[in-house]
Amino acid sequence: MEHMTAPAPAPAPRRVLLAAPRGYCAGVDRAVIAVEKALEQYGAPVYVRHEIVHNKYVVQTLEKKGAIFVERTEEVPEGNIVMFSAHGVAPVVHEEAARGRLATIDATCPLVTKVHKEAVRYAKEDFDILLIGHEGHEEVIGTSGEAPDHITIVDGPHDVDKVTVRDESKVVWLSQTTLSVDETMETVDALKTKFPLLLSPPSDDICYATSNRQAAVKVMGADSDLVIVVGSKNSSNSIRLVEVAKDAGAKAAYLVDFASEIDEAWLEGVTTVGLTSGASVPEVLVEEVLEWLAARGYGDVEIVKTAEESITFSLPKELRRDLRAEAAELVADK
Repeated sequence: MEHMTAPAPAPAPRRVLLAAPRGYCAGVDRAVIAVEKALEQYGAPVYVRHEIVHNKYVVQTLEKKGAIFVERTEEVPEGNIVMFSAHGVAPVVHEEAARGRLATIDATCPLVTKVHKEAVRYAKEDFDILLIGHEGHEEVIGTSGEAPDHITIVDGPHDVDKVTVRDESKVVWLSQTTLSVDETMETVDALKTKFPLLLSPPSDDICYATSNRQAAVKVMGADSDLVIVVGSKNSSNSIRLVEVAKDAGAKAAYLVDFASEIDEAWLEGVTTVGLTSGASVPEVLVEEVLEWLAARGYGDVEIVKTAEESITFSLPKELRRDLRAEAAELVADK
């Protein structure tokens, strides 16, 4: 009797789990459109203090259109327009712009502005403000500048031990908008153990988009062998997505700006790839990664949807004013 060999097991189907929501949040969308509209309205160059959003591709694209990114207000020639990035700036930066006779357009994300207003309010009431965030991040620098004498930066749970306050009955916490939700709450819990009377802000400071993207990655990461996060190395919310993916159970997670940065060795033994992008990443970069993966056998794409997003923000008021004036002139000329 002829010996029959058992058929080899069929290889597991390769697939991509695509997180939703992902990519641009309302604040980033508003900031990028603001630069584009300013270039159309006033012509190049338009100076932008700090990267308008933390994404290499977006910055390079806007530079080609005539935006000039500077790190210091003094770099902008007198009489020019300077736009403030989505991360927000301290009051001292507005003063520098006034001294340099610069016209300003403030593209600070409204959710960051909310935290600035909270800082000013609690400082007026003479609270000690514990700002949970990453030392040196643009947003933290801007918020701290609103009330420098009242704010102490707390860079995670490990920082709590060294925090001191003047009056334990007048302490409040605020946070950077792009942090890990879980790590922030871990820091808050540690602060509350140390300061039982610690007040919380009236509403959560971590932005809806950051929370939503992390929630999608938690679900997707649990079922993924490998997670690829599209985003830049200086993007706080993108870095957090890599951490959240690993915490959720993904065997590996990497941050890339472009599909060309993916290492094929990462795919060894991988049947399920999770894919998402940070809040400052345009969808074209995600599409390039999907094409790259499809060319390597990962053509089956399944959406992992955990929330709907419908929030939009209007353009900065200075830009709206000038666009309205131009529209009125056009009507008058007809």
